[in-house]
Amino acid sequence: MRQNYLFTSESVSEGHPDKVSDQISDAIVDLFLAKDPEARIACETLTTTQLVVLAGEIRCKGVYENGAWVAGAQEEIEATVRQTVKDIGYEQDGFHWQTLRFENNLHGQSVHIAQGVDASGNKDEGAGDQGIMFGYACDETPDLMPATLYYSHKILEAMAADRHSGAAPFLEPDAKSQVTLRFENGKPVACTAIVVSTQHAPGYDDGEKEAELKAYVKSVVAKVIPAALLSGNTVYHINPTGTFEIGGPDGDAGLTGRKIIVDTYGGASPHGGGAFSGKDPTKVDRSAAYITRYLAKNIVAAGLATQCTIQVAYAIGVSEPLSLYVDTHGTGSIADDVLEAAVAKVAEEKLGGLTPRGIRTALALNKPIYRKTAAYGHFGRTAEGDFFPWERTDLADALKAAL
Repeated sequence: MRQNYLFTSESVSEGHPDKVSDQISDAIVDLFLAKDPEARIACETLTTTQLVVLAGEIRCKGVYENGAWVAGAQEEIEATVRQTVKDIGYEQDGFHWQTLRFENNLHGQSVHIAQGVDASGNKDEGAGDQGIMFGYACDETPDLMPATLYYSHKILEAMAADRHSGAAPFLEPDAKSQVTLRFENGKPVACTAIVVSTQHAPGYDDGEKEAELKAYVKSVVAKVIPAALLSGNTVYHINPTGTFEIGGPDGDAGLTGRKIIVDTYGGASPHGGGAFSGKDPTKVDRSAAYITRYLAKNIVAAGLATQCTIQVAYAIGVSEPLSLYVDTHGTGSIADDVLEAAVAKVAEEKLGGLTPRGIRTALALNKPIYRKTAAYGHFGRTAEGDFFPWERTDLADALKAAL
């Protein structure tokens, strides 16, 4: 393994067009799960200038029954979409929660997919699709996340909080960040570059106002990134293209699921390719990625490794995973194959296995908890109540005892 290198991750704000789409899709997931915890949802969202389009497949009591919409359901869906856009903060000529056009092209779930996923007779609930999923954790930050992504998220979260509170009224919703760190002996020792591009109010691209915006961004960076990592050698690129007044879905079309590296580990870990937002938890693209993060985080929290990647694989309609793979990248205190056996044992005894139903039950995923995940990462968040249960570290003792 390389020990000395530069590594970079990026994040995007809640107002980025793809993230607007993700949040709308997950707001729809929450709406349906609140009405029917066994709902099936695959909701894709397109956003562009003054337009939001939904497409996908659903099955949900109280919303879509017997091939038809329940009275008032479509109006509630539209209201949910508009409220989501409003909460993000879009009240612009090119994208406004109140005046945008809305199309709902959701329809009933395929019966052929349903027969593979649903439990029947002696058949347990099957995976909603085939695929591979990865979970990852490392000890670079308190939340056991890659530092480059962690700080990229935190910069934009802080800017969004100031925008919503009115502390930074010149900010508009769309923004991107990027953090480059230098690693020595495998640990981050210096921040070499910061990139922040933020949509702004008119006039903040020249003169004193431009200087005010850049000074503000640097002040946020100084609050977020530890002082030991920053120096006079840190290079800043703030709105490097110049004016950024037109942004969000008016500046670029957005689609659900186009920010899967931002959603996960910033490129520090492999990715199976499946997006999360818009999917109910029978879709293992989502639920298995959550359970593998949970297991990997507990391995690192238990002190069994400083870095851990876990992979699982599934076949559509089949409940048991096809494989389980654990890799501690040479940082483990015991052999990976021994740890792998311990993970399988703990998953079976404490979680009820790694079947779709076992995962959903262990993490209580059949709840409206997903819109919060759709901006600033699905991982590295604080487990609070029903939200982000895969971030708990309550399996650490069981993993150590299983060895």
